[in-house]
Amino acid sequence: MRSHRKAVLAVLTASMLAASGATAAATPVTNDTSSREEAQLQKLYEQAVAEGGDLVVYAGGDKPGQADYLRDAFMKKFPKIKANVIVDFSKNHDARVDNQVAEGKVVADVVHLQTIDDYPRWKREGVLEQYRPVGWDRVYNQVKDPDGYYTGAFFFAFSNVTATALGSNAPVEAADFLKPEFKDKLVFTYPNDDDAVLYYFKQLTDKYGFDYLNKLLAQRPKFVRGTQDSSDLVGTNGYVASFGTSGGRDGLAHQTYPAQSPWVAWPQTAAILKQAPHKAAAKLYMSWLLSRDAQQHDIGTWSARTDVAPPAGTRAIFDYPNMNPLGLGTFMSDRTALDRYKARITLYVGDVRGANPADPDGVLGLYPIDQQGTQGA
Repeated sequence: MRSHRKAVLAVLTASMLAASGATAAATPVTNDTSSREEAQLQKLYEQAVAEGGDLVVYAGGDKPGQADYLRDAFMKKFPKIKANVIVDFSKNHDARVDNQVAEGKVVADVVHLQTIDDYPRWKREGVLEQYRPVGWDRVYNQVKDPDGYYTGAFFFAFSNVTATALGSNAPVEAADFLKPEFKDKLVFTYPNDDDAVLYYFKQLTDKYGFDYLNKLLAQRPKFVRGTQDSSDLVGTNGYVASFGTSGGRDGLAHQTYPAQSPWVAWPQTAAILKQAPHKAAAKLYMSWLLSRDAQQHDIGTWSARTDVAPPAGTRAIFDYPNMNPLGLGTFMSDRTALDRYKARITLYVGDVRGANPADPDGVLGLYPIDQQGTQGA
């Protein structure tokens, strides 16, 4: 999702997660598996180079460059491939895919997005390429299409980001954010602008009622567009805490997880488009992304594979009693209920204001190929 999020889980310590009782799970490494996968990747690499070596990936996010860590790791391993990884809100990228398919002018080869509900629809509509990448048999069954049209690629998580200066006084549970000392010091992403943040708020109002939201708003928090912007503000300009985001500026803020209050994680889901211009490169990218090596060393978060241990200091992704990794997908699948809740939330937090933080200059357009806006509409 974003470059500085890549390191978030890597730098978390057991003490930071002590409140959640998290423990690391040990998973044995099978060298034979890695060797077999590497041989498959090298064969796919040859095919991608013969095809021309170009690749376009649409990645969900809310800041330019958030997926550069994936692009850079991929191109370091496969230097003859030119990979363009374009970040924008998933709700914008999925509209682009729909438009490109309708126009018969598909630019993207691979999409990995937060909009999990799109993938079953795209499968029904014949938009996706059937392909089981390297490592397919090791991916959690709960997050992959049994017919091989799409799969969870890794798990992202939104929880608390708090200023390191707060020390043990940092808020952890939802009720902590209501303490008087945090008035005028909280910052949040507009929940009516990001469905994962909206789901975070939905869980809170389901559990604690809209009275909780009223009390939270009485703290006079600042609302911004984009989860990176809310996270980056923590530890600066008097803002000390947020939830429904991830990351945190190095040395100024860090991410923690509540033990009782709900939080959000989900499988960022990936697929190859059936009309992809660069099928061989797309298969290489998907297979690299799901490979044991990339899942262990490059994604920087919970793996989609059952044979890769969770990040140090954390539980396995399905082992948190106050977080359901499949909940966001269920929430997003009922668009009528989602839109009804979004409309209600908007009455409380107001309309979304500000430029798209992922495309502040408005250059991506209908057919973006790179972050400089090449072929933007």
